Amino acid sequence: MSTAGISANKLELLQIARAVADEKSIPKEVVLEAIEEAIQKAAKMRYGSELDIRAKLDPVTGDQSLRRVITVTEDEEIENDSTQINLTTAKMDYPDAIIGFEISTPLPPLEFGRVQAQMSKQIIMGKIREAERARQFVEFKDRVGEIINGIVKRVEYGHIIVDLGRAEGVIRRDQALPRENVKGGDRIRAYIMDVREEPRGSQIFLSRAHPQFMAQLFSQEVPEVYEGIIQIVAVARDPGSRAKIAVYSNDGAIDPVGACVGMRGSRVQAVVNELQGERIDIIPFTEDAATFIVNALQPAEVAKVVIDEANDRIEVVVPDEQLSLAIGRRGQNVRLASQLSGWAIDILTEEQESERRQVEFKERSELFMVGLDVDEMIAQLLVSEGFETMEEVGYVAIDDLTSIEGFDAETAEELQTRAREYLEKIAKEQDEKRRAAGVHDNVLEIEGVTLPMAVKFGENEVLSVEDVAGLVPDDLRGYTEIKNGEKVHEDGMLEEFKLSEENATSLIMRARVKAGWIDESDLLVPEEDKKEEVPTASSEPTAEDVFG
Repeated sequence: MSTAGISANKLELLQIARAVADEKSIPKEVVLEAIEEAIQKAAKMRYGSELDIRAKLDPVTGDQSLRRVITVTEDEEIENDSTQINLTTAKMDYPDAIIGFEISTPLPPLEFGRVQAQMSKQIIMGKIREAERARQFVEFKDRVGEIINGIVKRVEYGHIIVDLGRAEGVIRRDQALPRENVKGGDRIRAYIMDVREEPRGSQIFLSRAHPQFMAQLFSQEVPEVYEGIIQIVAVARDPGSRAKIAVYSNDGAIDPVGACVGMRGSRVQAVVNELQGERIDIIPFTEDAATFIVNALQPAEVAKVVIDEANDRIEVVVPDEQLSLAIGRRGQNVRLASQLSGWAIDILTEEQESERRQVEFKERSELFMVGLDVDEMIAQLLVSEGFETMEEVGYVAIDDLTSIEGFDAETAEELQTRAREYLEKIAKEQDEKRRAAGVHDNVLEIEGVTLPMAVKFGENEVLSVEDVAGLVPDDLRGYTEIKNGEKVHEDGMLEEFKLSEENATSLIMRARVKAGWIDESDLLVPEEDKKEEVPTASSEPTAEDVFG
């Protein structure tokens, strides 16, 4: 072969490397390194795999050089005579040699056969794919939360593979819109949900079912949302069917709902069309929990709202004829309202609420009749004035009792004396039960543990401080799980006390402090963690986030 032919081949190799780098959007150096590695592998096949052979490709001229390298090593560290040599032997030929010195010997140029060429091609392609994946991760890792356009490449078992231009993303079956038919070649928009580095390379996970996909669509369609004048506080979706979105205006002169709906519904209709006809309820956000829940349950009318802040629950009373509308098909309306607000919502009809109130009134009246040894009229009078427990009667300010019509100071004092005697009697009985069950005395020293709770611990064989410390909140509060496609509730040992998640956690942590498992300082929450975060469209707010 002529010298001109060899030179042309060298330049052609560099041109190919440059073209591949440009096409795949990866550095040319990566392609050249892949070629060098391929040459090294081929040389090892030719001269011996045990040798340390290094190839170098000149990025300007395309000249290739092959060298065998032997490293000067301490005698006791020599493991391979083909790649290592001791200092004494090395100094015979290289007087200036020291430990770590590399003796490099040139090798003849390599003749590539069919096997070497095939292997080199695989190495180069593997390196290029690896570089592509690294580029994809760097390019997309900061774009999580954006909407991206792509073209459907194929659909595999319900998973949609999307060509994003210089990358490939996947919409998994559970993140696609139900009953949406897509095929290869269709243009599609999706939300970048996650970008992860995995053993097989970077993976870009897309979604059309994520709540923030809808939020981003509104940001594109409604200029006031994009500019930050209108905030999307929360989104709840039943993908492909129905959604609720809570909006708030930072400018009192702008109606957030009207702006999102647009002239003749043009803005919201554009989002609906993109989501294959998904019905969207746009709810005005307000910090008043009751008002917000009433708005969130639209189109149902609400008669009354009762808030149970301790358990993050809201009881909503609706007219009998509004019950099905408030609950929605398969519970959809109330479920979305609950997701939107972060509160658990219980729906009752006016008739159901009336019946429950009557039962509660009767039970409390009977409690006072028995515990205070009074007639029905006095018991009902106490219940009517808002007294619910014996503790309230026994330890309330005396003025709260004397203010009841017909109750003088002597009557009030007698009622309080009887209430306290009753409570002492019950406490003594419960303490005897606790002792009989074997619950240790120091369990009562755990902050938050009452005698009735200690009795329940005994019934569940939780006897010591260490036993309490080893529990988790679900053990106390109960939990619900899916078994054979049905929801099954497992009762907690303290479920009747209606502990909040926070209180249950605090009780267990206090037990761990008392057991010596952790220090008191571990219970302290850093000040920065206590600061409230402003809810935005990029986060799913909890009830605490939304209402404080």
